Amino acid sequence: MHGTIKLKNNRSFNVAPDLLLCNPGFFVDFQLTIGKQVSAEGIGLHSGRPARFTLSPAPADSGIVFQTSEPHRTLIPATPENVVDSHFATTLGVNGSRVQTVEHLMAAAGALGINNLLVEVEGDEIPALDGSAKPFVALLQDAGRVAQPLPLLPLVITQPIRVGDGSRWLQILPGEELRISYTLDLDHPAVGTQAASFRCSEEVFLEELASARTYGFLKDVGTMRKNGLARGGSLENAVVVGKRVILNGDLRFQDEFVRHKILDLIGDLALLGRPVLGHVVARNAGHALNHQLVSAIHRTVCSSIAR
Repeated sequence: MHGTIKLKNNRSFNVAPDLLLCNPGFFVDFQLTIGKQVSAEGIGLHSGRPARFTLSPAPADSGIVFQTSEPHRTLIPATPENVVDSHFATTLGVNGSRVQTVEHLMAAAGALGINNLLVEVEGDEIPALDGSAKPFVALLQDAGRVAQPLPLLPLVITQPIRVGDGSRWLQILPGEELRISYTLDLDHPAVGTQAASFRCSEEVFLEELASARTYGFLKDVGTMRKNGLARGGSLENAVVVGKRVILNGDLRFQDEFVRHKILDLIGDLALLGRPVLGHVVARNAGHALNHQLVSAIHRTVCSSIAR
């Protein structure tokens, strides 16, 4: 038998009766997993190969863990230490086994507060689906969320942390909640300079960020494919920018490009495994700089907690 309990943001979840008895009337952030197993399949954005993944509930304190397919079935925890490539996507790896393009799934899980999850991957990449986090959100919502009997403690930023230099940088400042303010400068008539700032709550993510798609420039496709990238990219899973216009037609948002950069950053921050309380200010960053910031937060904040 299960009851329900409300978290600080007024979301309600199924919980065991002993949690209700221990927390009568309190608003508490618990760790979350999903309620049932769900799957999806599609084409890898960079590999161009068919890919399938299955999400399953996981125990409290296990974190989000990727498991590769046969023959090795390697477990790859989604942590900053296991980022092995951040060139155009976030790739996790352990002992030679890799899973590429995890950021949109990680962003959806992070925004929904899901901390514990087993992700079984058939192939070497999470499929692109429509190029945004929206299908991943829908899949996780279909699976449902279940609170677990351990608290979820945030990572509190107490001092500025900055990475990058010149026109490409990221910094995070102390704050009471996660906010991301991002400026993107693209020397292209269809894009130009875009700036946006969002409080990264679940509601804001679902309404303003989740459906923003990844993007690429037609002029770069040949070179990227020679380097093993964008081989599965198409008008169905990316915004493609031609010489002067957007080839897809209408955008989902007028500033869809900068919104997607924020989405990617949320996914990379989710590698920390806990909600971050701070204000991220970014200019022309990407996955490589995102990873530098995540690693710096991990070293600075997590090491101070350990002491």
